[in-house]
Amino acid sequence: TPFASEVIENFFFLSVFQGILTTLSQSHGKYKYDYATVPFLAEVFKLVVSSFFLWKECQASSSAPRMTTDWKSVRLFPIPSIIYLVHNNVQFATLTYVDPSTYQIMGNLKIVTTGILFRFFLRRKLSALQWMAIVLLTVGTTTSQVKGCGEASCDSLFSAPIQGYMFGLLSACLSALAGVYTEYLMKKNNDTLYWQNVQLYTYIPLSAVLCVCVHLLTYLSQQIEARDS
Repeated sequence: TPFASEVIENFFFLSVFQGILTTLSQSHGKYKYDYATVPFLAEVFKLVVSSFFLWKECQASSSAPRMTTDWKSVRLFPIPSIIYLVHNNVQFATLTYVDPSTYQIMGNLKIVTTGILFRFFLRRKLSALQWMAIVLLTVGTTTSQVKGCGEASCDSLFSAPIQGYMFGLLSACLSALAGVYTEYLMKKNNDTLYWQNVQLYTYIPLSAVLCVCVHLLTYLSQQIEARDS
């Protein structure tokens, strides 16, 4: 549909600019702000928007939309929330080691890890063509990072630090795991989408607050050590 196409296009452009804008926010390869607050503020915004649309749906419908409040269902939502929280912070760490173009290329590994998880966890069958595409995407992503000996330095096989690739691979695995688990969770019942989003976005800010507190305590301890020394 035209609406779906527009959503996909907007998502594509936002994904591209995410790496560029995040890199531009750095100063000498470091962040002068606590980047743990960025996912926190983003999730709070999404929680507010989802709550607003849930309220609108409740007002517009003569019968209350389906909202499961059973503990057996609600207790499952913190799991993807924590995974998304870790993933969002890993993205910032990745961009301290690689440039935006490398970050986008490595982002293709999310397709690979998602396809594998779909096959082995959700038991979705993949065609031979899809498996071939996964293999080609993996090979293409890997070979694009191999550095030629004609470049300025040949002391390393790859064009970026190994830490960047490790963080990138971790980011791809976390993104796929969170996406596959969230799809399983949301298709588990017939609850309204806005209620499911509210549950998902409620736990992420709570987890992010803990992450921000840890960052703050680490920063304060470093300042105290620097002052004493």
